[in-house]
Amino acid sequence: QVQLVESGGGLVQAGGSLRLSCAASGRTLNSRYMGWFRQAPGKEREFVATISWSGLSTQYIDSVKGRFTISRDNAKNTVSLQMNSLKPEDTAVYYCAAAGATMTVQRIEYDYWGQGTQVTVSS
Repeated sequence: QVQLVESGGGLVQAGGSLRLSCAASGRTLNSRYMGWFRQAPGKEREFVATISWSGLSTQYIDSVKGRFTISRDNAKNTVSLQMNSLKPEDTAVYYCAAAGATMTVQRIEYDYWGQGTQVTVSS
């Protein structure tokens, strides 16, 4: 089992920044892709970003490209999401998740999930 705990959410004005962190415990994240998803009220949970074990491969949803950066520190078992130039439409609960050894944007292919952290961007 892998336990994931997110932190770093909060309320920020449009144009501001937040850094989300995800701490993993339990089984190692060795070879696993890690991802961030988000779910706004009344909407489906959507893929935001993913990163390979090495950190060399990343993928983002188009709406956050150039504004969000995903990174990981394998020695500390953490994954982060730096969010800049935030917009009101970024408001959602953000979830950290662990997949297998293949890059994927499909929610169903992520095996482990955190409890989520709320991000609210005011206009």
